[in-house]
Amino acid sequence: MYRSNGFCASELAIYFEFLWGIREEIFHFFCAIKYNISFSILYIMKFNKAYSGLINKLPPSLATSNGPETLPHICITYKSTMSEQSTPASTSTTTTEEKPAPTLAEEVREYKTNELIEFLRKEEDLELDEDDLEILRKQKISGRAFLKLTEQKLERYGMKGGPATVLADFVKEVKEKKLRAYSSYKTQKDFEGVMRKFGIDGKNIRKIPSFSPETEKIEDNDEDLQYCVTDIKRRMDNLGSAEGSSDYITTILHNSLHIAKRITKKRISLEPEFEVIGDEATGRVDIAIKKVLDNLDEELICITEGKQSELAKGYMQNIIQLDSSYHTNKRKQTASEAFDDKFDYLYGIVSTAMDWHFIMYTPEKVYRVIDNYHVPLAENILEDDTELRRDVKKVMEVIVGLLKDRVNVDDSPAIKRARTEKYIKKRK
Repeated sequence: MYRSNGFCASELAIYFEFLWGIREEIFHFFCAIKYNISFSILYIMKFNKAYSGLINKLPPSLATSNGPETLPHICITYKSTMSEQSTPASTSTTTTEEKPAPTLAEEVREYKTNELIEFLRKEEDLELDEDDLEILRKQKISGRAFLKLTEQKLERYGMKGGPATVLADFVKEVKEKKLRAYSSYKTQKDFEGVMRKFGIDGKNIRKIPSFSPETEKIEDNDEDLQYCVTDIKRRMDNLGSAEGSSDYITTILHNSLHIAKRITKKRISLEPEFEVIGDEATGRVDIAIKKVLDNLDEELICITEGKQSELAKGYMQNIIQLDSSYHTNKRKQTASEAFDDKFDYLYGIVSTAMDWHFIMYTPEKVYRVIDNYHVPLAENILEDDTELRRDVKKVMEVIVGLLKDRVNVDDSPAIKRARTEKYIKKRK
């Protein structure tokens, strides 16, 4: 079966990637059909075909040996490498080349008129009043048109000299301002700067004030809980202990999301590697959870950041991601939906897969759950899963509670503010 002309590293890599892609397809297919054998056998055949193709690329010594370079060992090692290479810099210990951060102008260029006006309304130092903003609305100034505005054009549209000068200068600033990548927030100085932005004077996460969310009771015999535990054990059997593995994080999130959807009857979606462009930072977040408002619109409600270590960095990057998500949500609001009070809140999750931390973001301050949530991910869970079931259930009860709260809360900023104040006071 082995081809006489051998193989090269790049060719072998393609087959490894294909093989593991098929493996993931099988897994997700099984999830959808609840292990219906008559259908799953078709996918097993597909897997075997890919496997045979891989064997054809291997020399006999690799395909049949019993040493450390056996095919299963290579598959697992390569799969791990593939995961690290495809994971954002914020969740991997490997160094990957990042594309240059875009300028703010690249983001503003995509704004529709209402999004642009909302963006300018937030820039309080511009001191633009509603009459000034109404001129932009009447002239149907989009983001692309905004970047070409001059003082003369603005005065011709009817804007007074003062605001016309200020706005023209701001256009120049927007063109030059660079957005930071989330992964660039990594130093102690960065951490302290993020804390100061939210009125927190401290050099570690213990200084972040606490909140106590409402959790959702999950029964021991809940189908999704049982499935989650079974899947974690199956992955443990295949992958071994892997602190920080996105596989375990995703499994817990998917099943928590399914319970939240079942309870609330609301449309909630989960999207990995989702790009969120804020006013100060940009990049792909590990996992975004969104409330689906209609076929064309959605609202970010929870952002998850996976970390292998460096908890403070995980908190800092997640808070910046939540801040960007807040501004993204606000820009999407139409004029009829906008409130004078801009208060809102989102939830953040920072996880190593074993340890889980929960954040509540508001534009004024951020809060954290101080209770410890730990999921045992060691191979002994294959023999006795009692501790695993108990601790996974605790984590899922928090996640489901957060999602249920955020999708059910009224849009009114006053009601949202009252809701967060209740969670803060519960902790005191």
